[in-house]
Amino acid sequence: MNKNWGILVLPLISTQAIANSNTVSGLCKDYLQPKNWQPMTGLLPDTIDIQANKVELQGKESAEFSGDVAVNTDTMTVTAESALIDKQKGLLHASGPLLFQDDYTMVNSSGMYADLGQSEFSLLGAQYQLTQQQGKGKAEKLRATSTQVDLFNSSFTTCPSDNPFWELEASTISLDKEKGWGETYNSVLKILDTPVVYIPYFTFPIDDKRKSGLLTPTLSSSNRYGLEIVTPYYFNLAENYDALLTPRYMSNKGLQLQGEFRYLTEQHTGTIAAEVLSNDKSEANLDERYLVHWQQKSYFNDFWRANVDVTNVSDDNYLTDLGSNYANQTDTHLARKGQLSYLGEDWLVDLQVQNFEVLGNHVESYSAFPEITIKNRTPEEYLGADWRFTGQMSHFKNSDAQITDATRIHLEPSVTYNLSDYAWSFDSKFALLHTHYEQNGHFSESEYAESTSRTLPKVRLHGQLNLERSTHFLLTDGTQTLEPQLQYLYTPKKDQSKIGQYDTVKMQDDFFGLFRERRFSGVDYISEANQFTLGATTRLLDSKNIERFSFSMGQIIYLSDSVKPTKNTLDGRFGDNNYNALFAAETKIHWHPRWYFSGGIQYDADEKDLIRSHMTIDYRGNNKKLVQLNHHYANDVSGNEIDQVGIFTSLPIDENWQVVASYHRDLTSKRSIEVFAGVQYESCCWAVQITGNRTIETDLNQSTNFQDPVFDSSINFNFVLKGLGSKSRYDASQLLKQGIFGYRRPYFLNN
Repeated sequence: MNKNWGILVLPLISTQAIANSNTVSGLCKDYLQPKNWQPMTGLLPDTIDIQANKVELQGKESAEFSGDVAVNTDTMTVTAESALIDKQKGLLHASGPLLFQDDYTMVNSSGMYADLGQSEFSLLGAQYQLTQQQGKGKAEKLRATSTQVDLFNSSFTTCPSDNPFWELEASTISLDKEKGWGETYNSVLKILDTPVVYIPYFTFPIDDKRKSGLLTPTLSSSNRYGLEIVTPYYFNLAENYDALLTPRYMSNKGLQLQGEFRYLTEQHTGTIAAEVLSNDKSEANLDERYLVHWQQKSYFNDFWRANVDVTNVSDDNYLTDLGSNYANQTDTHLARKGQLSYLGEDWLVDLQVQNFEVLGNHVESYSAFPEITIKNRTPEEYLGADWRFTGQMSHFKNSDAQITDATRIHLEPSVTYNLSDYAWSFDSKFALLHTHYEQNGHFSESEYAESTSRTLPKVRLHGQLNLERSTHFLLTDGTQTLEPQLQYLYTPKKDQSKIGQYDTVKMQDDFFGLFRERRFSGVDYISEANQFTLGATTRLLDSKNIERFSFSMGQIIYLSDSVKPTKNTLDGRFGDNNYNALFAAETKIHWHPRWYFSGGIQYDADEKDLIRSHMTIDYRGNNKKLVQLNHHYANDVSGNEIDQVGIFTSLPIDENWQVVASYHRDLTSKRSIEVFAGVQYESCCWAVQITGNRTIETDLNQSTNFQDPVFDSSINFNFVLKGLGSKSRYDASQLLKQGIFGYRRPYFLNN
């Protein structure tokens, strides 16, 4: 044994078998958690420091200590009534009551045998507590090494109270410090000191490291699914890839299997997932129902990148009926896209293939196979102006449409001249848009042309002022800004009736949309323009430069009736209703750190018709307190008027109990469309969530009647023993995001 002796015989008074402790935060704040053990200051490695009231040497190789004995090494500390040390064999025998501490455990025991050379310790009649995470219990024998703690005829719980809510009793419990997991053999789970289930073998986490095993099951009941049991099993295959297999039993539908595989390499990160329901008992007319999903991002080098995002379902109603983590229940289409990008020093090139699976009784969309886009990465400066070029070649296919396939080549050179200063800016742009089409399909020459071209110039002039002043109105040492802006947009009229619609849709006419260069995405239809747009924004900022109020309003002024949107509907190809929009306003108010308000309207000034409006009031208090009121109006959504009000609440009753609820009502049809309520109890070592939901049931596989809805009601139950399941704190307000009308913070981009 190479340890050096440093024996100090002192009449100790201050050395006591009492551990330093600190208060555990959060739900466990009423309990004391021992501080992590630290070796004695100034103690050299491979040195034993022994302090005691009395010492008796037994030859040259051993000694017996008694009276407030304290044994310190660089890996542990023992305080005991007496201790016998054999230097030659490196053995320590201490009798108690004694206290043993290392960097992982604190143990009260009646006796200890230790091999100091191998850093192995055996304690009898142990009451132990883990110091790096929650965990404690009793054991007839505790054996500790530098990497593992073994407990024999023992118990374990993460509940810090003297009367734990749950406890494992087992013949053997092994806690692996390096792997971060515990194993039990021949164990019994007790809840409130009552045996619940016998488990021959069981693993559980003792830190945040990953390990294969059963995750927390969930239990629910609903009209649609009947009794539903979800039991996910996690596979920790390697550091850079893992998998999740989730059997989902639904008594009304059958057994669905869900699988997910995630991977991460130096060049790729992605997810592959599949869901299969071989026989849906409630849908006898459907074959096997499935979903497949593949998402990957690749970074080959500084110049080449790629991404893939593909989701496919067996039937239109799959998401609405069964739900999925890979798409929203309210999605109307699924995008399938693959893209390879080259980021050169001078040019950007994208090669893309894309199509959309349209859900419901709608016309199928075109697929782009392929689409190549090229543009210069930085503008070329010449004569004080910036010169840019964008080119795109696309080939579209849709076997169900009149035009079954088409090739489009679009060239768009442009020149911009910009000026800016502290208080103003001026942007000007001139672009030439040339597009050529080759179209094939089942149509006559009077409808579409097999070969056609279109060339249009476009002029945009935009100026803005940025004014500010000090103000004391509603604020102390505040600042008010005024940001008026004026835009002129000109595009001449051109007959485009011979061109099909491939990837072009009308964009929303909100305040920011008033200042766009075009009203439609894509280039299949470029609307005529000869118009001014007037707008302004004013803001109030406090002394810390935090925006407390903003208001924006703008309107398009058409210089001739022929350029108004109602005069350019193209036979309804872009919707039956077209508006002259032309007035839009947005406001945001944050007058108090806990209160938020946002609202906006879109109004047809010609027809005196309200197109859209929205309003949201948000209160976010201490301790997860939340109340939101909202209203949304749209005069035409698939031919229906939408006028809806909603409320979200998340109210803590005390430190343990919390209630969440939401309610949405359609004022046009005079009925509720979604009701949700939930209650959660969470203590330091267990949690339970109970939620109920009632919402309109939609079937996209059939034509639905908007006026005659069917409602689905459900009850969900989730129960977790902390330390045997997830260790994270539960946020009941997250439950509000589960419904169709999920809670969203107003005007936050990360919603």
